[in-house]
Amino acid sequence: MIAIEIIENALNPTERPVPVPAINEVLIQVAAAGVNRPDIMQRKGLYPPPPGASDIPGLEIAGTIVAVGDHVTHLKVGDSVCALVTGGGYAQFCLAAADLCLPIPNEMSLTEAAALPETFFTVWSNVFDRARLNSGESILVHGGAGGIGTTVIQLAKAFEAKIYVTAGTDAKCQFCTELGADAAINYKEQDFVEAINQLTGGNGVDIILDMIGGDYFPRNLKCMAYDARLVQIAVQGGSKAEINLLPVMLKRLTITGSTLRARDNAFKADIAKNLLENVWPLLEYGQIKPIIDATFPLTEAAKAHALMESGEYMGKIILTV
Repeated sequence: MIAIEIIENALNPTERPVPVPAINEVLIQVAAAGVNRPDIMQRKGLYPPPPGASDIPGLEIAGTIVAVGDHVTHLKVGDSVCALVTGGGYAQFCLAAADLCLPIPNEMSLTEAAALPETFFTVWSNVFDRARLNSGESILVHGGAGGIGTTVIQLAKAFEAKIYVTAGTDAKCQFCTELGADAAINYKEQDFVEAINQLTGGNGVDIILDMIGGDYFPRNLKCMAYDARLVQIAVQGGSKAEINLLPVMLKRLTITGSTLRARDNAFKADIAKNLLENVWPLLEYGQIKPIIDATFPLTEAAKAHALMESGEYMGKIILTV
């Protein structure tokens, strides 16, 4: 099969043997694969695959099952699925744990479905499980125009929350508000702390989902409500910050975070069940949808990475196979 391997910070097409599924796995002929920020980090040597994972990048795929492991009973050859994987997505064939495969929602193409697993698993786990977003609460999402941000906007709106986002251009801010955000803050032109406090009458937000870290961390604390929750899911701005702990105590703040890739399949399978029950019906009826900015052929994965690193995109970037 054709696959994309990483050699010295570059993505190169190569030939690899087609993998064989283990007893609880399926082999998927990949139609499309999502491009995500962890792929960029892996290419740069900053995010190595967990033990046992493929060295081929790619954390989400959609396609057709062509082989099943001996213990797989709920899936069969010929089924169309999308799947969260620990690696190997940038290839013509990819292994996936059977419990991490989800059906393709009605009327959705395989290319669109490839945009679902990584972002929807991440958002559900962090916003709904860890941060416990409830109807009527408010959430601030940094990077509202990206894959995670566009997913949060739609899901939080569907669950009747108030959504604020930051983005780097006026066009991205407009895109976010048209998608459903209650307000979008151009962080290059306005201090998001001041903006949030103005928007909330000084009360702050109940939840912050942050992918930046660094100097955003102490600033986040300044726009959090009493009993608010901060969830850190990436550190694009740096992993270290100096903070004043007093507001954490006085406002009873919860600070947490997570990474998904290294968690075991049982943990991820619980997320898959929650998505199938709570989110897939919204996708089936068209209440929410994946937002795709651009697609590239598999062999042009380097161009897809260049686009993501430029920041000049809104929504998801997909490789078609």
